[in-house]
Amino acid sequence: MPKSILIVEDEKDLVTTLEYNLKREGYQTQAALTGEQALESAFRDPQPDLVLLDLMLPGISGVEVCRRLRQNSRTDKLPVLMLTARGEEIDKVVGFEVGADDYVVKPFKVRELLLRVRAILRRCEPTQVTPNETTEFGMIRIDHSGHRVWIEDEEITLTAMEFRMLGAFLNQRGKVLSREHLLNDVWGMNAFVVQTRTVDAHVKRLRVKLGSAGNYIETIRGVGYRFRGQPEASEAA
Repeated sequence: MPKSILIVEDEKDLVTTLEYNLKREGYQTQAALTGEQALESAFRDPQPDLVLLDLMLPGISGVEVCRRLRQNSRTDKLPVLMLTARGEEIDKVVGFEVGADDYVVKPFKVRELLLRVRAILRRCEPTQVTPNETTEFGMIRIDHSGHRVWIEDEEITLTAMEFRMLGAFLNQRGKVLSREHLLNDVWGMNAFVVQTRTVDAHVKRLRVKLGSAGNYIETIRGVGYRFRGQPEASEAA
């Protein structure tokens, strides 16, 4: 079945352009011109597979829409790609902190947008794992097939991007991973398409969600990140 894209944008000409190009790529589309309409569409069945979300909307802002999607258990893993004319670094950080998976600044090339949409949807496809396969490392326990994570027996909620990043770190624990490596491994895109600062924002948010296990992710200055090779002896006991 074709993937469904919810376009949340108050510029009608841009909506028309996006609908045309997305449909050419085989996607189904629906549109919302306000934040209120966006939330109604996102919670309605069948739900979209991805949301293209403008930051500056009349009524409820795009940031607030994203925050509410992440706070609801029905939509907390729904991929969100933010669209905005505001390209300052602080706006990008705010977008990532409320749970956006990626960020595109207007004016953008439609081809680049389509590449990002395709990459996000590909990342969100279920991976082939053995039923009930779990990974345990110190305070962390992951149920891969159920897309669930616990820290010291307390379940936390991760977006699809955060879940994929945590899996990448655990699979290569003890190794130093550059930002470019993480972009290719987690985002499926190179640093020429997605800025490496995107990695920093997502790592920061993942650390916060991991709570007491956040220090498992170490920053290697000038290089990237390393997930601790072994938990502390007291934790592993």
